[in-house]
Amino acid sequence: MATCSDLMTKNPICCLSTDSASHAAQLMKHEEVGLLPVVQDQDDQRVIGVVTDRDLVVHVVANGRRPDDTVVADVMTANPVMCHADDSLEQGLAAMAQHQVRRVPIVDHVGRIVGIIAQADVALHLDDPTTISEVVRKISKPTPVHPSMAITE
Repeated sequence: MATCSDLMTKNPICCLSTDSASHAAQLMKHEEVGLLPVVQDQDDQRVIGVVTDRDLVVHVVANGRRPDDTVVADVMTANPVMCHADDSLEQGLAAMAQHQVRRVPIVDHVGRIVGIIAQADVALHLDDPTTISEVVRKISKPTPVHPSMAITE
């Protein structure tokens, strides 16, 4: 049976909760990624959150905040959906679909980052087009709009 560790991208670059949003954006640009695991300490590598390129746009840029003065802790998602390296691949894909996330940090038995599975990994590494299509469909399913959030003209 395939495990999350079989599909994950190993040793992803991480940032600290105290890093600036600007620093996180530069790391994303340099590494060509859309998500950074956030760790409390670079030596320990225990995941405390994630920050995405969308987080930076929505919570920093769109709110007129200064990227150099905004810390990652203020815009990250704390306690993100994560899987363990020895979880079955089916469990990892189910977690992505259930929580509608395109990327899931993979951690060891004490919560240290060891990899990431992204929707792109699923598309590139699985051989079954039906499975790929189903996973992408479930992850990308639109969230119903709450009536108070509807745009009216």
